[in-house]
Order: sequence, then structure tokens, then C-alpha cells
Amino acid sequence: MYSFSRMNQEMAEEIAFNWKYDGDYSFYDMTEDKEDLEEFLHSDRKGYFVVRREEEIIGFFCFVQSGSNVDIGLGMKPEITGKGLGLEFFQNGLEFARDHYGTAEFSLSVAQFNKRAIRVYQKAGFIQVKTFMQETNGSTYEFVKMTNHGRGE
Repeated sequence: MYSFSRMNQEMAEEIAFNWKYDGDYSFYDMTEDKEDLEEFLHSDRKGYFVVRREEEIIGFFCFVQSGSNVDIGLGMKPEITGKGLGLEFFQNGLEFARDHYGTAEFSLSVAQFNKRAIRVYQKAGFIQVKTFMQETNGSTYEFVKMTNHGRGE
């Protein structure tokens, strides 16, 4: 149902400039933080993958391996968020990462206000290991670090 392929420049630009989220979730618009935008558009994108369902790009994952752990970043196309697809999407990303990186230890960071995403990660077996403050989008926000292996950094 889902297929993964490396993200190219055209795909990165489409996501960065055209994916706009509603309300509080506009926090996740790539154009809201210049540093994040630069990294997304100009990194080597070695660990960046787009996710397709029936040939349509519906999301992306970014994986950064450090030892036996893989840190995950992700995003779903705005039009499909809030429709109950998050857990399936996330679990498919974990399965892809397990196969691709040969590990089952994952971590991620999520904005504290994003209760919807936190519930998805908890349903997938992740636990909160710490909170921290992060400068982004022109201010400082509280984030939650979550893992599926019970260890923080």
C-alpha cells in the first residue's frame, strides 16, 4: 500500500513550499523556520524518503542513525492529517526503517502541543522520556522526546 523512495530536490521543494497546515499545525509549515527550510532544501537528503500511496506522495520521513538508534522526523500531507491514517503511516515508516537500517530502536521529538501525534506514537509503543525547550519558528517551544526503547539521550 505504501512505497518509499529517496526524496529528490523537486519533491523537497513541493513539500517545503506547498504543504500548508491549518491552525496551530501551521507550526509545521517548512517556511515557518528559515534554518529548518534551508536544511530540508539543501541537505544531502541521504536519510530523506517520500512516501507514496497509489503513486501520490502522502508524506515523508527523515532518518538519522546514531549507533543502534535511528531518530525519526516525519510529515504527512496536510490534506490527509486528522483522518485516522497517522498510526498506519507511522508504522509503515518504522517497518521501512527497521529493514533499511537494521535496527528496532527509534527516537523522535514532537512539539508538546501536538497531542494528536503524541497519541499516535504512544499507540505505536513509544514512551515519553523527557521534555526540552527548543528554539524554532522565531520563538522557544516545549518539545517531548520519545523512544520505543525506554532510554533518553
